[in-house]
Formats: sequence, C-alpha cells, structure tokens
Amino acid sequence: MLKHNSYFNGGVQSLGFERHGRRQTMGVIDTGEFHFSTDSPERMTVVTGELAVRFDGSPEWRVYPAGTAFEVPGKSGFDVKASQPTGYLCEFL
Repeated sequence: MLKHNSYFNGGVQSLGFERHGRRQTMGVIDTGEFHFSTDSPERMTVVTGELAVRFDGSPEWRVYPAGTAFEVPGKSGFDVKASQPTGYLCEFL
C-alpha cells in the first residue's frame, strides 16, 4: 500500500511503501531549506538534482549530487538545502 506524505507546506512530497519487508519513501524536495528529524537510522540516496546536507551538531554543509547517498543515525536530525527540485530515496535501516 502506498502512503502519500506532504511536509513543509508542500515543499517536500513523498510516497511511502514497503519492499522486501523494509520501509522506504521516494520523493521530491523543492527548492529551499528544510530540517528533518529521524526516529530510526536512514539512508538517503539522491536520485536527481543535488542536496547540501548539514547533520545536527555539525557546522559544515556537505554536497551530495545525484547517485550519492548519506546515512543519518536514529534520534537525530539534519538540514537540507536544494537549489532545484531534487528526487530522493529514503531507506529506513
């Protein structure tokens, strides 16, 4: 079953689903800056576009272009900046 999620007044849209018993979401982050909190660990793969990411507790922004991924620990958070609409796959680990 697919589940549609909309965050930040529509600035982030995703579809949630399960594959091989694992929760995942595929979505699009619109141009802008957003903060996400995590319950469980996540792996984010940038599918199209590019994201600048700053992990909680770090002053540094890191850039992830299409085809790259980053992992975020559970019970933490991160900021993302997108200069263009950017597609992603989020896998809950």
